Amino acid sequence: MPALTAPEETGREDIDLRPGRHLHLVGIGGCGMSGLARMLVARECHCTGSDQAASPVTTALAEAGLELHLGPPQESIPAETELLVASAAVPTDHPEVEAARTRGIPILSYPEALGQLQRDRLSICISGTHGKSTTASMLCHILIECGLDPGFIIGATCDQIGGGSRPGAATVPHGPHEGEPGILISEACEFNRSFHHHNPDLALINNIEEDHLDIYGSLEAIIEAFRDFAALLPPAEDGGSLLIAHDGAHRQQITPSLPCRVATFGFHPEADYQVVYDAAVLRIGILREGMWVTQWTNQMPGGHNALNTAAAVILAHQLGAEWEDAAEAMASFTGLDRRMQRLGERATPDGGSVVVYDDYGHHPTEIEHTLKALRLAEKPDRLICVFQPHQHSRTRFLLDQFAESFASADEVIVPRIYFVRDSLEEKKRINAVDLVERLGDRGVLARHIPEFDDITALLREECQDGDLVVIMGAGPVWTIGRDFMADSANP
Repeated sequence: MPALTAPEETGREDIDLRPGRHLHLVGIGGCGMSGLARMLVARECHCTGSDQAASPVTTALAEAGLELHLGPPQESIPAETELLVASAAVPTDHPEVEAARTRGIPILSYPEALGQLQRDRLSICISGTHGKSTTASMLCHILIECGLDPGFIIGATCDQIGGGSRPGAATVPHGPHEGEPGILISEACEFNRSFHHHNPDLALINNIEEDHLDIYGSLEAIIEAFRDFAALLPPAEDGGSLLIAHDGAHRQQITPSLPCRVATFGFHPEADYQVVYDAAVLRIGILREGMWVTQWTNQMPGGHNALNTAAAVILAHQLGAEWEDAAEAMASFTGLDRRMQRLGERATPDGGSVVVYDDYGHHPTEIEHTLKALRLAEKPDRLICVFQPHQHSRTRFLLDQFAESFASADEVIVPRIYFVRDSLEEKKRINAVDLVERLGDRGVLARHIPEFDDITALLREECQDGDLVVIMGAGPVWTIGRDFMADSANP
Protein backbone atom coordinates (compact mmCIF):
# COMPACT_ATOMS: atom_id res chain seq x y z
CA MET A 1 0.00 0.00 0.00
CA PRO A 2 1.23 3.53 -0.63
CA ALA A 3 2.32 5.47 2.43
CA LEU A 4 0.75 8.67 3.64
CA THR A 5 2.33 11.77 2.18
CA ALA A 6 5.88 11.96 3.55
CA PRO A 7 6.73 14.77 6.00
CA GLU A 8 9.32 16.23 3.67
CA GLU A 9 6.71 16.42 0.92
CA THR A 10 4.22 18.37 3.02
CA GLY A 11 6.35 20.47 5.32
CA ARG A 12 4.24 18.77 7.97
CA GLU A 13 5.96 20.45 10.90
CA ASP A 14 4.69 23.77 9.53
CA ILE A 15 1.10 22.63 9.07
CA ASP A 16 -1.23 24.48 11.40
CA LEU A 17 -4.92 24.21 12.17
CA ARG A 18 -5.62 27.92 12.11
CA PRO A 19 -9.20 29.22 12.07
CA GLY A 20 -10.78 29.30 8.64
CA ARG A 21 -8.96 26.25 7.24
CA HIS A 22 -11.02 23.67 5.34
CA LEU A 23 -10.39 20.14 6.60
CA HIS A 24 -11.84 16.80 5.56
CA LEU A 25 -11.85 14.02 8.18
CA VAL A 26 -12.01 10.41 6.97
CA GLY A 27 -13.35 8.02 9.60
CA ILE A 28 -15.00 10.85 11.49
CA GLY A 29 -17.34 8.55 13.43
CA GLY A 30 -14.62 7.26 15.75
CA CYS A 31 -14.19 8.51 19.33
CA GLY A 32 -10.98 10.36 18.64
CA MET A 33 -11.86 11.70 15.20
CA SER A 34 -15.29 12.98 16.26
CA GLY A 35 -13.72 14.71 19.25
CA LEU A 36 -11.08 16.23 16.99
CA ALA A 37 -13.81 17.50 14.68
CA ARG A 38 -15.59 19.21 17.58
CA MET A 39 -12.36 20.83 18.72
CA LEU A 40 -11.64 22.07 15.19
CA VAL A 41 -15.13 23.49 14.78
CA ALA A 42 -14.76 25.32 18.10
CA ARG A 43 -11.51 26.68 16.67
CA GLU A 44 -13.56 28.03 13.71
CA CYS A 45 -12.15 25.61 11.16
CA HIS A 46 -14.48 24.41 8.39
CA CYS A 47 -14.86 20.62 8.64
CA THR A 48 -16.40 17.98 6.43
CA GLY A 49 -16.17 14.26 7.04
CA SER A 50 -16.96 10.75 5.96
CA ASP A 51 -17.51 7.34 7.51
CA GLN A 52 -18.74 3.96 6.39
CA ALA A 53 -21.90 3.91 8.48
CA ALA A 54 -24.21 6.20 10.39
CA SER A 55 -24.10 6.14 14.17
CA PRO A 56 -25.26 8.26 17.10
CA VAL A 57 -21.87 10.00 16.86
CA THR A 58 -22.30 10.96 13.20
CA THR A 59 -25.90 12.00 13.86
CA ALA A 60 -24.72 14.38 16.58
CA LEU A 61 -22.02 15.80 14.28
CA ALA A 62 -24.55 16.37 11.51
CA GLU A 63 -26.88 18.09 13.97
CA ALA A 64 -23.95 20.33 14.91
CA GLY A 65 -23.78 21.45 11.27
CA LEU A 66 -21.02 19.29 9.78
CA GLU A 67 -21.44 18.09 6.20
CA LEU A 68 -20.95 14.31 6.20
CA HIS A 69 -20.85 11.54 3.64
CA LEU A 70 -21.89 8.19 5.11
CA GLY A 71 -21.53 4.97 3.19
CA PRO A 72 -19.01 3.57 0.69
CA PRO A 73 -15.95 5.79 0.13
CA GLN A 74 -16.14 8.49 -2.49
CA GLU A 75 -13.59 8.86 -5.26
CA SER A 76 -13.25 12.56 -4.49
CA ILE A 77 -13.20 14.99 -1.60
CA PRO A 78 -14.75 18.47 -1.27
CA ALA A 79 -13.14 20.95 -3.65
CA GLU A 80 -12.31 23.42 -0.88
CA THR A 81 -10.32 20.86 1.17
CA GLU A 82 -6.91 22.20 2.28
CA LEU A 83 -5.95 19.39 4.64
CA LEU A 84 -7.12 15.79 5.07
CA VAL A 85 -7.06 13.94 8.40
CA ALA A 86 -7.35 10.14 8.37
CA SER A 87 -8.32 7.87 11.24
CA ALA A 88 -5.92 5.08 12.18
CA ALA A 89 -8.63 2.66 11.01
CA VAL A 90 -8.50 4.07 7.47
CA PRO A 91 -6.19 2.20 5.06
CA THR A 92 -3.59 4.25 3.24
CA ASP A 93 -5.09 3.32 -0.13
CA HIS A 94 -8.56 4.59 0.83
CA PRO A 95 -10.08 6.38 -2.20
CA GLU A 96 -10.48 9.69 -0.37
CA VAL A 97 -6.88 9.55 0.85
CA GLU A 98 -5.79 8.77 -2.71
CA ALA A 99 -7.82 11.73 -3.97
CA ALA A 100 -6.03 14.06 -1.54
CA ARG A 101 -2.66 12.63 -2.51
CA THR A 102 -3.42 13.13 -6.22
CA ARG A 103 -4.32 16.77 -5.59
CA GLY A 104 -1.21 17.36 -3.49
CA ILE A 105 -3.26 18.06 -0.37
CA PRO A 106 -1.37 17.45 2.90
CA ILE A 107 -2.49 14.34 4.79
CA LEU A 108 -2.27 13.93 8.54
CA SER A 109 -3.02 10.93 10.70
CA TYR A 110 -5.26 11.45 13.73
CA PRO A 111 -2.36 11.56 16.24
CA GLU A 112 -0.49 14.04 14.03
CA ALA A 113 -3.53 16.32 13.88
CA LEU A 114 -4.05 16.00 17.64
CA GLY A 115 -0.42 16.89 18.20
CA GLN A 116 -0.87 20.04 16.11
CA LEU A 117 -3.94 20.97 18.16
CA GLN A 118 -2.04 20.45 21.41
CA ARG A 119 0.55 23.07 20.44
CA ASP A 120 -1.91 25.86 21.16
CA ARG A 121 -3.30 24.46 24.43
CA LEU A 122 -2.08 23.50 27.89
CA SER A 123 -1.71 19.86 26.88
CA ILE A 124 -2.23 17.03 29.40
CA CYS A 125 -1.40 13.58 27.98
CA ILE A 126 -2.54 10.42 29.79
CA SER A 127 -0.48 7.37 28.87
CA GLY A 128 0.07 3.79 30.03
CA THR A 129 -0.80 0.27 28.99
CA HIS A 130 -3.99 0.36 31.07
CA GLY A 131 -6.37 2.91 32.50
CA LYS A 132 -6.00 5.78 30.03
CA SER A 133 -9.70 6.38 29.38
CA THR A 134 -10.66 5.89 33.02
CA THR A 135 -7.99 8.19 34.42
CA ALA A 136 -8.58 10.84 31.75
CA SER A 137 -12.33 10.80 32.45
CA MET A 138 -11.70 11.12 36.18
CA LEU A 139 -9.37 14.08 35.64
CA CYS A 140 -11.88 15.79 33.34
CA HIS A 141 -14.65 15.33 35.92
CA ILE A 142 -12.53 16.82 38.71
CA LEU A 143 -11.48 19.83 36.63
CA ILE A 144 -15.05 20.49 35.49
CA GLU A 145 -16.29 20.32 39.09
CA CYS A 146 -13.47 22.63 40.18
CA GLY A 147 -14.32 25.25 37.55
CA LEU A 148 -11.23 24.80 35.35
CA ASP A 149 -13.36 24.08 32.24
CA PRO A 150 -11.06 21.62 30.40
CA GLY A 151 -11.26 20.57 26.79
CA PHE A 152 -10.77 16.88 26.16
CA ILE A 153 -10.76 14.05 23.66
CA ILE A 154 -10.98 10.59 25.24
CA GLY A 155 -11.66 7.13 23.86
CA ALA A 156 -14.77 6.34 25.88
CA THR A 157 -18.15 7.80 26.73
CA CYS A 158 -18.67 9.27 30.18
CA ASP A 159 -22.10 10.81 30.77
CA GLN A 160 -20.89 12.77 33.79
CA ILE A 161 -18.55 14.85 31.65
CA GLY A 162 -20.87 15.15 28.67
CA GLY A 163 -19.55 12.35 26.45
CA GLY A 164 -16.11 11.72 25.00
CA SER A 165 -15.10 15.21 23.89
CA ARG A 166 -15.52 18.86 24.78
CA PRO A 167 -13.85 22.05 23.48
CA GLY A 168 -13.46 23.66 26.90
CA ALA A 169 -12.42 27.21 27.72
CA ALA A 170 -10.04 29.09 25.45
CA THR A 171 -7.97 30.13 28.49
CA VAL A 172 -7.52 28.67 31.96
CA PRO A 173 -10.04 30.43 34.25
CA HIS A 174 -8.04 30.43 37.51
CA GLY A 175 -5.16 28.85 39.38
CA PRO A 176 -1.42 28.85 38.62
CA HIS A 177 -2.09 28.69 34.87
CA GLU A 178 -4.73 31.44 34.83
CA GLY A 179 -4.86 33.20 31.49
CA GLU A 180 -2.77 30.59 29.70
CA PRO A 181 -4.23 28.66 26.73
CA GLY A 182 -7.06 26.38 27.82
CA ILE A 183 -6.51 22.86 29.14
CA LEU A 184 -6.69 19.98 26.64
CA ILE A 185 -6.73 16.44 28.06
CA SER A 186 -6.14 13.53 25.72
CA GLU A 187 -5.09 9.90 25.81
CA ALA A 188 -1.59 9.22 24.54
CA CYS A 189 -1.75 5.75 23.00
CA GLU A 190 1.43 3.77 22.40
CA PHE A 191 -0.05 1.70 19.54
CA ASN A 192 2.11 2.18 16.46
CA ARG A 193 4.05 4.82 18.47
CA SER A 194 1.26 7.31 17.81
CA PHE A 195 1.98 9.18 21.07
CA HIS A 196 5.28 10.32 19.59
CA HIS A 197 3.25 12.87 17.60
CA HIS A 198 1.86 14.47 20.78
CA ASN A 199 2.98 17.76 22.31
CA PRO A 200 2.51 17.35 26.08
CA ASP A 201 3.07 19.95 28.77
CA LEU A 202 2.09 17.61 31.58
CA ALA A 203 1.97 13.84 31.22
CA LEU A 204 1.07 10.73 33.18
CA ILE A 205 2.60 7.29 32.72
CA ASN A 206 0.30 4.98 34.65
CA ASN A 207 1.95 1.62 33.91
CA ILE A 208 3.95 -0.16 31.22
CA GLU A 209 3.49 -3.80 30.25
CA GLU A 210 3.79 -6.06 27.24
CA ASP A 211 1.15 -5.23 24.64
CA HIS A 212 1.05 -4.51 20.91
CA LEU A 213 3.90 -6.97 20.50
CA ASP A 214 3.01 -7.23 16.82
CA ILE A 215 4.33 -3.65 16.61
CA TYR A 216 7.13 -3.66 19.19
CA GLY A 217 8.35 -7.24 19.46
CA SER A 218 9.59 -6.90 23.05
CA LEU A 219 8.98 -5.18 26.37
CA GLU A 220 12.31 -3.39 25.99
CA ALA A 221 11.11 -1.73 22.79
CA ILE A 222 7.90 -0.65 24.52
CA ILE A 223 9.86 0.92 27.38
CA GLU A 224 12.03 2.74 24.86
CA ALA A 225 8.91 4.12 23.16
CA PHE A 226 7.59 5.46 26.47
CA ARG A 227 11.00 6.97 27.20
CA ASP A 228 10.88 8.79 23.85
CA PHE A 229 7.35 9.98 24.67
CA ALA A 230 8.45 11.35 28.05
CA ALA A 231 11.34 13.13 26.35
CA LEU A 232 8.78 15.25 24.47
CA LEU A 233 7.96 17.11 27.69
CA PRO A 234 9.50 20.60 27.92
CA PRO A 235 12.10 21.39 30.60
CA ALA A 236 10.93 22.06 34.15
CA GLU A 237 11.60 25.80 33.80
CA ASP A 238 9.14 25.84 30.88
CA GLY A 239 6.45 23.99 32.83
CA GLY A 240 7.16 20.41 31.75
CA SER A 241 6.02 17.85 34.31
CA LEU A 242 5.76 14.05 34.41
CA LEU A 243 3.76 12.04 36.95
CA ILE A 244 4.83 8.38 36.79
CA ALA A 245 3.90 5.29 38.78
CA HIS A 246 6.52 4.42 41.40
CA ASP A 247 6.03 0.73 40.61
CA GLY A 248 5.02 -0.91 37.36
CA ALA A 249 6.09 1.83 34.96
CA HIS A 250 9.82 1.06 34.65
CA ARG A 251 10.53 4.58 35.92
CA GLN A 252 14.23 3.89 36.43
CA GLN A 253 14.53 3.33 32.68
CA ILE A 254 12.25 6.24 31.77
CA THR A 255 13.14 9.21 33.95
CA PRO A 256 16.95 9.53 34.10
CA SER A 257 18.15 12.61 32.19
CA LEU A 258 14.62 13.96 31.62
CA PRO A 259 14.72 17.78 31.83
CA CYS A 260 11.12 18.05 33.05
CA ARG A 261 9.92 17.90 36.65
CA VAL A 262 9.26 14.29 37.73
CA ALA A 263 7.07 13.01 40.57
CA THR A 264 6.10 9.44 41.44
CA PHE A 265 2.91 8.04 42.95
CA GLY A 266 1.92 4.63 44.24
CA PHE A 267 1.40 2.40 47.27
CA HIS A 268 5.12 2.30 48.08
CA PRO A 269 6.13 4.51 51.04
CA GLU A 270 9.01 5.95 49.01
CA ALA A 271 6.70 7.34 46.31
CA ASP A 272 6.53 11.14 46.20
CA TYR A 273 2.77 10.79 46.57
CA GLN A 274 2.00 7.69 48.65
CA VAL A 275 -1.44 6.21 48.00
CA VAL A 276 -3.21 4.42 50.88
CA TYR A 277 -6.18 2.19 50.00
CA ASP A 278 -8.67 0.44 52.29
CA ALA A 279 -10.34 -2.06 49.96
CA ALA A 280 -13.05 -2.97 52.49
CA VAL A 281 -14.61 0.51 52.38
CA LEU A 282 -13.03 1.86 49.14
CA ARG A 283 -11.33 4.64 51.12
CA ILE A 284 -8.31 6.29 49.50
CA GLY A 285 -5.82 8.79 50.85
CA ILE A 286 -2.67 10.53 49.60
CA LEU A 287 0.38 11.34 51.72
CA ARG A 288 3.01 13.86 50.69
CA GLU A 289 6.28 13.74 52.65
CA GLY A 290 4.51 11.66 55.29
CA MET A 291 1.62 14.12 55.76
CA TRP A 292 -1.98 13.54 54.69
CA VAL A 293 -3.01 15.91 51.92
CA THR A 294 -6.47 14.53 51.20
CA GLN A 295 -8.81 11.51 51.41
CA TRP A 296 -12.00 10.35 49.71
CA THR A 297 -14.20 7.30 49.12
CA ASN A 298 -14.26 5.76 45.65
CA GLN A 299 -17.35 4.50 43.88
CA MET A 300 -15.32 2.22 41.58
CA PRO A 301 -13.72 -0.76 43.38
CA GLY A 302 -10.23 -2.19 42.96
CA GLY A 303 -6.66 -1.28 43.76
CA HIS A 304 -6.04 -0.38 40.14
CA ASN A 305 -8.83 2.19 40.29
CA ALA A 306 -7.40 3.51 43.56
CA LEU A 307 -4.22 4.33 41.64
CA ASN A 308 -6.18 5.75 38.70
CA THR A 309 -8.14 8.09 40.97
CA ALA A 310 -5.03 9.13 42.89
CA ALA A 311 -3.27 10.04 39.65
CA ALA A 312 -6.28 12.10 38.57
CA VAL A 313 -6.43 13.96 41.89
CA ILE A 314 -2.68 14.69 41.85
CA LEU A 315 -2.79 16.00 38.28
CA ALA A 316 -5.84 18.12 39.09
CA HIS A 317 -3.98 19.65 42.01
CA GLN A 318 -0.99 20.39 39.77
CA LEU A 319 -3.37 22.19 37.40
CA GLY A 320 -4.83 24.39 40.14
CA ALA A 321 -7.54 22.43 41.97
CA GLU A 322 -7.43 22.58 45.77
CA TRP A 323 -6.77 19.18 47.37
CA GLU A 324 -10.10 18.96 49.18
CA ASP A 325 -12.08 20.18 46.18
CA ALA A 326 -10.39 17.60 43.97
CA ALA A 327 -11.11 14.83 46.48
CA GLU A 328 -14.75 15.84 46.85
CA ALA A 329 -15.15 15.80 43.07
CA MET A 330 -13.42 12.42 42.79
CA ALA A 331 -15.77 10.94 45.38
CA SER A 332 -18.73 11.86 43.15
CA PHE A 333 -17.36 10.14 40.03
CA THR A 334 -19.65 7.24 39.11
CA GLY A 335 -17.76 5.74 36.17
CA LEU A 336 -17.81 5.53 32.39
CA ASP A 337 -19.16 3.23 29.73
CA ARG A 338 -17.66 -0.26 29.58
CA ARG A 339 -15.25 0.27 32.50
CA MET A 340 -16.55 -1.94 35.29
CA GLN A 341 -20.00 -0.72 34.28
CA ARG A 342 -22.86 -2.23 36.25
CA LEU A 343 -25.65 -2.91 33.77
CA GLY A 344 -28.11 -4.05 36.44
CA GLU A 345 -29.80 -7.25 37.53
CA ARG A 346 -31.73 -9.86 35.58
CA ALA A 347 -34.21 -12.39 36.89
CA THR A 348 -33.07 -16.03 36.81
CA PRO A 349 -35.12 -19.19 36.12
CA ASP A 350 -34.86 -20.21 39.78
CA GLY A 351 -36.65 -17.05 40.91
CA GLY A 352 -33.56 -15.11 41.95
CA SER A 353 -31.41 -12.59 40.14
CA VAL A 354 -28.01 -12.26 38.48
CA VAL A 355 -25.86 -9.10 38.53
CA VAL A 356 -24.40 -8.10 35.16
CA TYR A 357 -21.29 -5.99 34.45
CA ASP A 358 -19.73 -4.85 31.18
CA ASP A 359 -16.01 -4.11 30.87
CA TYR A 360 -13.57 -3.14 28.13
CA GLY A 361 -10.69 -5.17 29.55
CA HIS A 362 -8.72 -7.02 26.88
CA HIS A 363 -5.24 -7.36 28.40
CA PRO A 364 -4.39 -10.01 31.02
CA THR A 365 -3.60 -7.50 33.77
CA GLU A 366 -6.86 -5.62 33.17
CA ILE A 367 -8.80 -8.88 33.33
CA GLU A 368 -7.11 -10.05 36.54
CA HIS A 369 -7.60 -6.73 38.35
CA THR A 370 -11.21 -6.31 37.25
CA LEU A 371 -12.35 -9.81 38.16
CA LYS A 372 -10.62 -9.67 41.55
CA ALA A 373 -12.19 -6.30 42.31
CA LEU A 374 -15.68 -7.39 41.29
CA ARG A 375 -15.48 -10.63 43.28
CA LEU A 376 -14.49 -8.65 46.37
CA ALA A 377 -17.12 -5.95 45.84
CA GLU A 378 -20.09 -8.14 44.82
CA LYS A 379 -19.22 -11.38 46.69
CA PRO A 380 -21.09 -13.59 44.18
CA ASP A 381 -21.84 -17.28 44.64
CA ARG A 382 -20.47 -17.81 41.15
CA LEU A 383 -18.61 -15.50 38.74
CA ILE A 384 -19.14 -16.17 35.03
CA CYS A 385 -16.98 -14.23 32.58
CA VAL A 386 -17.77 -13.98 28.88
CA PHE A 387 -14.49 -12.90 27.31
CA GLN A 388 -13.86 -12.13 23.65
CA PRO A 389 -10.13 -12.02 22.86
CA HIS A 390 -9.15 -8.91 20.88
CA GLN A 391 -6.74 -9.61 18.00
CA HIS A 392 -5.18 -12.94 17.18
CA SER A 393 -1.63 -11.60 17.58
CA ARG A 394 -2.28 -10.31 21.13
CA THR A 395 -3.91 -13.63 22.06
CA ARG A 396 -0.95 -15.60 20.71
CA PHE A 397 1.77 -13.44 22.25
CA LEU A 398 0.09 -13.34 25.69
CA LEU A 399 -1.65 -16.73 25.73
CA ASP A 400 -0.12 -17.94 29.01
CA GLN A 401 -0.79 -14.60 30.71
CA PHE A 402 -4.41 -14.71 29.55
CA ALA A 403 -4.79 -18.24 30.92
CA GLU A 404 -3.55 -17.08 34.33
CA SER A 405 -5.69 -13.95 34.47
CA PHE A 406 -9.06 -15.69 35.00
CA ALA A 407 -8.26 -17.24 38.39
CA SER A 408 -11.11 -15.26 40.01
CA ALA A 409 -13.70 -16.65 37.59
CA ASP A 410 -15.68 -19.83 38.18
CA GLU A 411 -16.47 -20.20 34.50
CA VAL A 412 -15.21 -18.54 31.32
CA ILE A 413 -17.10 -18.53 28.02
CA VAL A 414 -15.03 -17.62 24.96
CA PRO A 415 -16.57 -16.67 21.57
CA ARG A 416 -14.50 -16.24 18.42
CA ILE A 417 -11.45 -13.99 18.60
CA TYR A 418 -12.23 -10.50 17.34
CA PHE A 419 -10.37 -10.20 14.05
CA VAL A 420 -9.00 -6.69 13.61
CA ARG A 421 -5.78 -5.30 12.11
CA ASP A 422 -4.09 -8.73 11.99
CA SER A 423 -3.18 -10.51 8.76
CA LEU A 424 -5.01 -13.59 7.53
CA GLU A 425 -1.82 -15.54 8.16
CA GLU A 426 -1.85 -14.46 11.81
CA LYS A 427 -5.49 -15.50 12.06
CA LYS A 428 -4.53 -19.05 11.13
CA ARG A 429 -1.97 -19.35 13.92
CA ILE A 430 -4.37 -19.32 16.87
CA ASN A 431 -8.06 -19.56 17.73
CA ALA A 432 -10.34 -19.33 20.75
CA VAL A 433 -10.09 -23.07 21.43
CA ASP A 434 -6.39 -22.62 22.23
CA LEU A 435 -7.27 -20.25 25.06
CA VAL A 436 -10.03 -22.54 26.33
CA GLU A 437 -7.58 -25.44 26.47
CA ARG A 438 -4.98 -23.37 28.38
CA LEU A 439 -7.66 -22.32 30.86
CA GLY A 440 -8.64 -25.94 31.34
CA ASP A 441 -5.02 -26.87 32.00
CA ARG A 442 -5.10 -24.39 34.90
CA GLY A 443 -8.30 -25.82 36.36
CA VAL A 444 -10.65 -23.10 35.12
CA LEU A 445 -13.97 -24.31 33.72
CA ALA A 446 -14.03 -22.89 30.20
CA ARG A 447 -15.88 -23.50 26.96
CA HIS A 448 -15.83 -22.12 23.46
CA ILE A 449 -19.19 -20.97 22.10
CA PRO A 450 -18.59 -19.19 18.78
CA GLU A 451 -21.86 -17.28 18.33
CA PHE A 452 -23.04 -14.41 20.52
CA ASP A 453 -26.71 -15.43 20.28
CA ASP A 454 -25.90 -18.89 21.60
CA ILE A 455 -24.00 -17.39 24.54
CA THR A 456 -26.93 -15.13 25.39
CA ALA A 457 -29.33 -18.08 25.25
CA LEU A 458 -27.04 -20.13 27.50
CA LEU A 459 -26.84 -17.36 30.09
CA ARG A 460 -30.62 -17.02 30.15
CA GLU A 461 -30.96 -20.75 30.67
CA GLU A 462 -28.17 -21.51 33.14
CA CYS A 463 -27.72 -18.42 35.35
CA GLN A 464 -28.75 -18.89 38.97
CA ASP A 465 -29.58 -16.66 41.89
CA GLY A 466 -26.40 -15.11 43.28
CA ASP A 467 -24.41 -15.29 40.03
CA LEU A 468 -22.30 -12.44 38.70
CA VAL A 469 -21.89 -12.21 34.91
CA VAL A 470 -19.06 -10.08 33.51
CA ILE A 471 -19.05 -9.35 29.76
CA MET A 472 -15.49 -8.44 28.81
CA GLY A 473 -13.50 -7.43 25.73
CA ALA A 474 -12.72 -4.54 23.40
CA GLY A 475 -14.74 -5.83 20.44
CA PRO A 476 -18.51 -6.13 19.86
CA VAL A 477 -18.92 -8.56 22.78
CA TRP A 478 -20.75 -5.77 24.64
CA THR A 479 -23.84 -6.64 22.61
CA ILE A 480 -24.17 -9.85 24.65
CA GLY A 481 -24.69 -7.81 27.79
CA ARG A 482 -27.23 -5.59 26.07
CA ASP A 483 -29.17 -8.57 24.71
CA PHE A 484 -28.99 -10.48 27.99
CA MET A 485 -30.41 -7.51 29.87
CA ALA A 486 -33.21 -6.99 27.36
CA ASP A 487 -36.55 -7.83 29.03
CA SER A 488 -34.50 -8.28 32.21
CA ALA A 489 -37.57 -8.66 34.39
CA ASN A 490 -38.23 -12.08 32.87
CA PRO A 491 -35.95 -15.13 32.98
